[in-house]
Amino acid sequence: MEITLTTPALLFPTLSLVLLAYTNRFLALGARIRTLHDRYEANHGPSLLAQIESLRVRVNLIRLMQLYGVLGLFLCVLCMFFLFAGLVFMGKILFGLSLLAMLVSLGLSTREIHISTQALNIQLESLSLSQEDDNAR
Repeated sequence: MEITLTTPALLFPTLSLVLLAYTNRFLALGARIRTLHDRYEANHGPSLLAQIESLRVRVNLIRLMQLYGVLGLFLCVLCMFFLFAGLVFMGKILFGLSLLAMLVSLGLSTREIHISTQALNIQLESLSLSQEDDNAR
């Protein structure tokens, strides 16, 4: 396989957008945690506890997603450095490792999306129960 400086450079726009998306998820999650904290202080409901636990897992996943995303970007830049220095074999290894780090990051992202969907279902169930209680009255 032929690899030049432009090969890893093709990943930069993708990596930047992925990291931006991860950061946005983290910020949204932080706002949600603050809101749930205030609601939990007022009402210690079981659905709130389940959502809070889900958020704890998601925060850790997003941290790992960001870590592996940044590692992928770092390895990509390092790959370019080695290619620039004429060390093509080492550049290929680093490029492969950067792709592997991005695969791990994307896999963690998929898991985080799954947990996010479960958390939304918990909230929808809580709404359904509230609606059933209102209809029973």
